[in-house]
Amino acid sequence: MIDTLSMDIGEGEERIRLETADGLAVLTLCRPDQLNGWSWESTRQLGLLADRIRFDASVRVVLLRAEGRAFCAGIDVTAPGGAITGASAAERTRNYYEGIRWVHERFAVLARLPQPVIAAVQGYCLGFGFELALMADIRIAADDAVFALPEAGLGVAVDAGGDLRIAREAGAGWAKLLALTGRRIDAATARRLNLVQLVTAPEALDAEARALAAEIAANAPLAVQGIKRAVDAYADAALPGALDRVAMTAALTLTSEDSREGYTAKAARRPPRFEGR
Repeated sequence: MIDTLSMDIGEGEERIRLETADGLAVLTLCRPDQLNGWSWESTRQLGLLADRIRFDASVRVVLLRAEGRAFCAGIDVTAPGGAITGASAAERTRNYYEGIRWVHERFAVLARLPQPVIAAVQGYCLGFGFELALMADIRIAADDAVFALPEAGLGVAVDAGGDLRIAREAGAGWAKLLALTGRRIDAATARRLNLVQLVTAPEALDAEARALAAEIAANAPLAVQGIKRAVDAYADAALPGALDRVAMTAALTLTSEDSREGYTAKAARRPPRFEGR
């Protein structure tokens, strides 16, 4: 069950850590032992922390980063509350539809922050991790970063709109190639496709990201925020309607027999046998 009511983060339940100093808010994915795998709880915490940043006038730039050898390796299938239930197939589909719409709303809090968001990516950046990074305004990748949208191979949709954002940045053909195949790309390829703006050595990633944040923070905040809003208004003009289609496709695929087969096959390390049901 998704916790949509609590405004607190329990001790030991922290998925994302927020630190603020000198005009910079740092959001750190802090479950390195699980390769920062994503969950409903991660989404809830992201929304809570982004709301805190939104109204903090001292924050001029946001840095989104991760601990460990991966930025985020995708969904954490072991996390509590992973599956949404319902008394019938129709009710379960409806509940997934609302759940994915809720995820979109929480992610939008981050993407629509008035302050620019810089993502610093290392290691695996897969599935939801890739989608999360794509919500940043600027992405810096270590040269060991690996990007992919593997959802189709599991029988589910790209449910947070990552394929739409790839289409915006790299074109529809690349969005389809990456989302339909699940193919992995390295940081250099992501840079060539405009999916990341800068590539650096892993040991220099944090310093490069912080230097860029400081460069932006030194500029006039009203001008910086106005530029971000204007560019987003142009780039995201068709996004809301497309995201609603994504939510419905995600709901249908997450309740399908194919998705059960996809996850079962992955756990068994065998090729899936999809039947379109």
